[in-house]
Amino acid sequence: MGKKVRASLLSLTALGAVVTVQQAVAGGFALREQSSYYQGMSFAGYGTTGPSISSMFWNPATLTGAGAGWTVEAHNTVIMPTAEMNGTFTSSGVPLPPFAIVLPDSSVPSGDIANDAFIPASYAAYRLNDRAVLGVSINAPFGLATKPADNWAGQFYSRSSKAQSINVTPTLAYEINDMVSVALGLQIQHFAVALKQAVPNVPGFPTAALEGDDIGFGITAGLTLKPMEGTEIGLGYRSSVFHELDGQLAAPTGIAAINARLSTPDMVNLSVKQRVTDAFRVFGTVEWTNWSRLRSPRVTLQANGAVAETLQFNYDDGWYFALGGEYDFNEQLTLRAGVGYELSPIDDAIRSTRLPDNDRLWLSAGASYQVFDNLAVDLGYTYIHTANTKVDISGTHQDYNPAFGTYSSTVDANVNIVSASMRYRWGGSHDMPAANARGY
Repeated sequence: MGKKVRASLLSLTALGAVVTVQQAVAGGFALREQSSYYQGMSFAGYGTTGPSISSMFWNPATLTGAGAGWTVEAHNTVIMPTAEMNGTFTSSGVPLPPFAIVLPDSSVPSGDIANDAFIPASYAAYRLNDRAVLGVSINAPFGLATKPADNWAGQFYSRSSKAQSINVTPTLAYEINDMVSVALGLQIQHFAVALKQAVPNVPGFPTAALEGDDIGFGITAGLTLKPMEGTEIGLGYRSSVFHELDGQLAAPTGIAAINARLSTPDMVNLSVKQRVTDAFRVFGTVEWTNWSRLRSPRVTLQANGAVAETLQFNYDDGWYFALGGEYDFNEQLTLRAGVGYELSPIDDAIRSTRLPDNDRLWLSAGASYQVFDNLAVDLGYTYIHTANTKVDISGTHQDYNPAFGTYSSTVDANVNIVSASMRYRWGGSHDMPAANARGY
């Protein structure tokens, strides 16, 4: 296996873990779509207590808002992204096979590289006593996939990418008093990556593929504070999860076993809920994601442990801001809406064909309907508009490989998201007033 080809392909390992999500829903590769309830407010106030225990994903202390007995919830989200790159690849001048499928100078567009995705999330809670609540969540916090058209102009930099995760988090929350609650949870996360790219200077430009997976561990922690009636402040934390991906690299010249070290980013959020009237509440959230910790992941060969590549991602940290509100139309129906703005960790200097990410505007609306005292359903819709985006892989760009050539394009991207959930509880008293049943 040639040294340049091997180094380039190995460098995909850590990159592939961050490739596939930003096309659909968020800066970097985190999936924010973990709650149909909060989807309807662009996730404003998601770290405060309410009728949905899905808030435990961001702040586990909100579990103390669960009612008596058991509470179970199933959230289902369909993400429908569109992302197209229309640009030009220019060969570096390195001789290419005269019978190659793609010419050295090519403008074949990517087509829609962003795949639709179904994101499930499940939550369960059991109230142990007046103060303590035990809960568990099952989520897919990172993932999705991209696949450009066959033999597109940027195929030497990416052909297809896929990343998947499953995260199970058992949690214990405790209400210290009527004002303060705390919680701690354990993350158990499986992460898998599968990546492909075209190999240059080989007849027909065959595909090289890399696969790897791992199980890692982390924590979640949270705090809620209710300084006065009608006001709540929530502080939530999800730690980084370290993964040592174990897998293989398959290229035309052979197969090599590899390890790739990467850590998912830790995240901190601050949320506020304020009751304005008995029927109207406003929410806000500020979220910080520590993407800069991905600066230098390493890829090693299992055969001898040698570091094949040190990757310089050079990400900034990510920020997300959201403001929303909800109104109880009557005892059964609640309406909500929200707006969010996301500052991407990716800028012009490092944006690539695998990460054509940029700042995003979120616009959302949703509703909840209390079918019975112990059964409710939620609906949420979001439209995400992405700022004008360009990719320019040339010169000092960190992905530029002079053995390949340059690639420059514009990116046209937007996202539609539809989400629905069911919330059910049993084993406790259901004769509480409607306002308390909603969690307020």
